[in-house]
Amino acid sequence: MTHRIPFAPRMAVRMTVLLCGIAALPTVWAQATPAKPGKEAGWTFGGVMDITQTSRPLALGMRDKGLQLGHSDLTAAGPLGPWFRAQLGASFATHDGELEKRVEEAYVETTALPAGLSLRVGRFASQVGYLNQQHMHADDFTERPLLYRAFFGGHWNDDGLRLSWTAPTPFYLAFGAEAFRGKRLVEETAAPARNPGIATLGAKVGADLNREHSVQFGLSYIRNRREAAVEEAHEHEEEAGAEEEHHSHEEHHAHGALFSGRKTWMLDATWKWAPGGNNRGQQLRVGVEAARITGLNRFAGPNDRHQALAVSAVWRFHPSVELGARTDWLRVRVPHEDHFDSARLREAAVMVAWKPTHMQSLRLQATRQWDAVNVENPAKRSVQLQYVMSFGAHGAHSF
Repeated sequence: MTHRIPFAPRMAVRMTVLLCGIAALPTVWAQATPAKPGKEAGWTFGGVMDITQTSRPLALGMRDKGLQLGHSDLTAAGPLGPWFRAQLGASFATHDGELEKRVEEAYVETTALPAGLSLRVGRFASQVGYLNQQHMHADDFTERPLLYRAFFGGHWNDDGLRLSWTAPTPFYLAFGAEAFRGKRLVEETAAPARNPGIATLGAKVGADLNREHSVQFGLSYIRNRREAAVEEAHEHEEEAGAEEEHHSHEEHHAHGALFSGRKTWMLDATWKWAPGGNNRGQQLRVGVEAARITGLNRFAGPNDRHQALAVSAVWRFHPSVELGARTDWLRVRVPHEDHFDSARLREAAVMVAWKPTHMQSLRLQATRQWDAVNVENPAKRSVQLQYVMSFGAHGAHSF
């Protein structure tokens, strides 16, 4: 289900797209003529197609049963003169046989601020966690961990601005602060919303320990002033049968947080090992992400909180073949007016991926869900076959 963007953010996105398009016209026109030696690169265009066959949808999952179009996108990026660059992106996916279309990215950022500073304005993916800034087609598994599906709707893009700083150190050290409207994370609020609705702080530190080993650690903090609206008890009790199931699936595809709160802390750690220093031939990637959310709403007590943890390992033992496994769990408190119910879910997945070129991947994944409490329709077993093909230019992936 897609939600209509209110007038003000719609207008902001449209103006950003229009300004980017106008500014890009000279560059695009120049690309139609022979390039001169040493001429600055112009705009680039690319896309990704994600096709997946799923035997059974996962609880809190983003993919329906059967053959479908997954999170596919079209992107354009390029310079706006010597001081700025812009990126535009639209995503497409099918749900219940209908094509969903969304503006995922529409931002302008600086390219020449001094002292390692950078400013970004528009719609873009938040810096929080390890996976959120990464395009979903670059993930190692067909579905993101429960942490992202429950707390961020899979992939959190929002309207706002970011100021980041990369320190002049021999190792990687970066800090960032963001301010967002927040409606794309918490759409309906219990009280009139304030702007900015959500602010984040983030820090990343990483280094190459030697030519074979590298690590990165991240810490993220989210301050959310948008208290999610809670359905009334009698409305909750009246939901039943097929109507309840349909509503549940709509929520899962709403691309917003199913569970939120005032304060969120996230930790992530990644270790990569490339035998002999050649990560194209062989590489082991191990990642851990954890999150805790407190201050769920005005009725929450000190023991009411959401928690999630995900641990994954992927082994590239051949330049074009990878094996991976992931386990994660989710524990939340489901609000109903002035009281809460406990809910939890565990999930494990194994996958094998064949990547004949850097533009294609074919992935077979088996997923199991268990220990489900107050979670609808857990999939005891599910098998997904995913094919991802990219074309044109695409930005480099993060660490």
